[in-house]
Amino acid sequence: MKKFTVLLSSINDVKNFVNIVTKYDYEIDLISGRYVVDAKSIMGIFSLDLTQPINVEAHGGECEDLLAELDPFIQK
Repeated sequence: MKKFTVLLSSINDVKNFVNIVTKYDYEIDLISGRYVVDAKSIMGIFSLDLTQPINVEAHGGECEDLLAELDPFIQK
């Protein structure tokens, strides 16, 4: 499992993020406060507070390809 933080500040960011994560067959969760949603669900993402950074948990191996594709959204 890999944990990191992303910032999705626009509707296009959410759309692009979902398009990327749906390519991977393992589970990816977004965690904001006490809420956990499936990262592959656009409606789930829009139920979160997108003004704040969101924690991501990717439940699959090394996830290097995923991290490379999500780099523009990852908070460093």
